[in-house]
Amino acid sequence: MESGWGRTMGTTGLYDSERLLTASADSSARLWSVRTGKELFRWDTRTAVRAIAFAEGDQKALYVTDATMGQPSTIWIVPLEENMEDQTDEFLLKIVIDGPKATTAEWGPLNKTIYTGHEDGKITIWDAETGDRIKEFKTHGSVITDFQFVKNKSHFITSSKDCTAKISDSKTLKVMKVYQTQRNVNSAAISPVRPHIILGGGQEAMEVTRTDSRQGKFETRFYHLVFEEEIGRVKGHFGPINTLAFHPDGRSFASGAEDGFVRIHYFDDDYFDFKFEEETYE
Repeated sequence: MESGWGRTMGTTGLYDSERLLTASADSSARLWSVRTGKELFRWDTRTAVRAIAFAEGDQKALYVTDATMGQPSTIWIVPLEENMEDQTDEFLLKIVIDGPKATTAEWGPLNKTIYTGHEDGKITIWDAETGDRIKEFKTHGSVITDFQFVKNKSHFITSSKDCTAKISDSKTLKVMKVYQTQRNVNSAAISPVRPHIILGGGQEAMEVTRTDSRQGKFETRFYHLVFEEEIGRVKGHFGPINTLAFHPDGRSFASGAEDGFVRIHYFDDDYFDFKFEEETYE
């Protein structure tokens, strides 16, 4: 599966894991068969594609193009056909972003809204039918690098180059929790089964050759979701971590880094027994 000549900016999979969408710096968004690795369709764009996401129900998708070469940052909503012979590059809605470019994007509950994170640290909610801006909030002090909802989409976690990850309420965009580090945070995820979050990042890739992995802080860090305290670290990468994701059953997580490796980490039984004295379980 070759996703293009440019850097892959994002990926997202169908609920049944049959198909995969990729966003690339080679000015394309592509749909793939997970089973065969075959490219099923390609949307060519004028600029790099920053983010991409399937809608709930998998009948449409969105991708976000970059603000370069005189082109504005734009959200494109496209239909997805079950029969690939019927698939076209026509779009359902085009939302031009009149401000700092979007760096992340996700569908809101029931596909009624779209959430975007921006290079100025703001989160914006858009009406997915009209393209109108509904609400925005200054969440971070620098570019937002990742955005992940919990399963019911009641809240979400964001990461930023301001060295923090934050959990916010989906309706109000109010920040509820803050997790502080000493380096850029490129990705963050919330455990589906434990009150924990993970985050990863490290120093900029261009500076990696000047220091060793310990100084670069390339570990995956674990924080308690409620108490905002760091509870552990997992080493393994030799470059900045760019993406993190929990398995839906919460018993493992994946990390991808600038060193070119994707690592799958499985939790032992002790992880599920760990708790603070303040925590109580029935």
